[in-house]
Amino acid sequence: MFQDFNQGDDNNSSHSKSKRKRSLDRDVDNSCQIMVDNSENILKTLKNLFHEKQMCDVHLKVGIKIFSAHRLILCATSDVFYAMLMRPEWTEWHESNVELQELPQCEGVFHLFLEYFYTGKILITHTNVMPILALADKYIVKSLSRLCIEYMCKHVPHAASHNQLFSWLQYTTACGHDDVAETCQNYIKWNFEAVANTPDYSNFDIDMFIMILQQSDIVVYNEMVLYNCVVRWLELQKIKLQQIGITDEEVEKQYKNLVEMIMDNLRFPMMAPRELADILISPVIRHHKEYFVDRMTIGMNYHNGHTERLEKYYSSTKGALLLTPRLYTSDSCSAFLTIENYGNIQNYHTSTFVFSSHVSAAEYESNIINEWLVDLYPKGVWFKKCHLIVWQGTLEVPEKIIQTIRLSLTSRELPETNMRVKVSVLIYGMQGGVEHVMEVKEKIFHFTDQDKVMNFDNLIPYEDLNKMATTSDNWVSPYLVGPNRDQLKLNLVIAPIR
Repeated sequence: MFQDFNQGDDNNSSHSKSKRKRSLDRDVDNSCQIMVDNSENILKTLKNLFHEKQMCDVHLKVGIKIFSAHRLILCATSDVFYAMLMRPEWTEWHESNVELQELPQCEGVFHLFLEYFYTGKILITHTNVMPILALADKYIVKSLSRLCIEYMCKHVPHAASHNQLFSWLQYTTACGHDDVAETCQNYIKWNFEAVANTPDYSNFDIDMFIMILQQSDIVVYNEMVLYNCVVRWLELQKIKLQQIGITDEEVEKQYKNLVEMIMDNLRFPMMAPRELADILISPVIRHHKEYFVDRMTIGMNYHNGHTERLEKYYSSTKGALLLTPRLYTSDSCSAFLTIENYGNIQNYHTSTFVFSSHVSAAEYESNIINEWLVDLYPKGVWFKKCHLIVWQGTLEVPEKIIQTIRLSLTSRELPETNMRVKVSVLIYGMQGGVEHVMEVKEKIFHFTDQDKVMNFDNLIPYEDLNKMATTSDNWVSPYLVGPNRDQLKLNLVIAPIR
């Protein structure tokens, strides 16, 4: 037994030594390892294969041009090319010459599209992103589609200033690129007056135009200004009808139907009585007066306080919209909040603003005004250490710092015991050299005698407005506007809710 035990111990010792040796060998091996990155040369090789047309085994005819390529590269990058060139059910699978049918604008960028297969690089601009995206979608090159979508989301203002906005909106809506479509729609709603003054405005699709007009978050000076924008769009559509070669009678018939479809979405009760009187003599209304009598009646009942006659409208979704204000920027319901020289203000700085707003858009309540106090904390909130006296004694409250962009709204004197309002903050920004309403934040709050203060936290992401220590020196927040990019600009809109 004793001898067997020693023998086992010797075996264990030998095993341990062998294990330690293998471990040391691995350590030596690891110390000799080095990651070699030769990807740049590999990409250069692939690029040369493309440009020098070496060992090409497929030729793509696009329009009048022929592009030489490699099946392996095409199939590895595109699901459609893989199916087309590798599956027998496609007539092209065994062909070395393949003709592709592309739109003229896509033909012009096909060389960029094909080069991306070999290099992973592509120059995207506001003029070529649409045809590149169309090709990426058609041939299911997901990585390139993703790059185009990211570009478009960041450059919608630039597209608007170069008459690309509505083509972007129509294509991305039809193809299900919801992020871009939503960004385009928001830009139109929140910058409606600027969009209405672009040459591209006439290209606004009818169904999309109606959908936008149905929204309550259109930012516009007042409903009368929106009406004028709509009339201008209608006049542009009439010119288009006259240019398609139909009879004058058919033009008038189609135009009449179009006027009724579009005007049905305007909120005439939100116009002042004097504005309603003015539009009665406008050409559009005068030629369709019988259609608008009902809407004018609703408007006058609203302004005269005949609430019992409006109950049937409040009880339906579409009727209630007629009596719901949009995001009007007129002085009666909004105020600009601007901080100059933003970079020079101290941390935890507070800017205070005082303004007043009407509690209702109705004429019979036009003399009822509410006073508001706004405290804006653009660089965080600092609660200093204090002592709170309670019935048990004195309680020490420690200091607290919150990294948030806060807007605090206080009702100074409620005109009523209870007041329910929708508070909207229009946040301006700069993209591509274009100043515009970049975001809209909304909150519904019920002000009472006991609850007179509403806090709006995280109005803007803190790190997106305030430069961090690790940020490059040339960094400028997209939320700062003005000639020197040092102005924080907000617009506060307060609308009563029934």
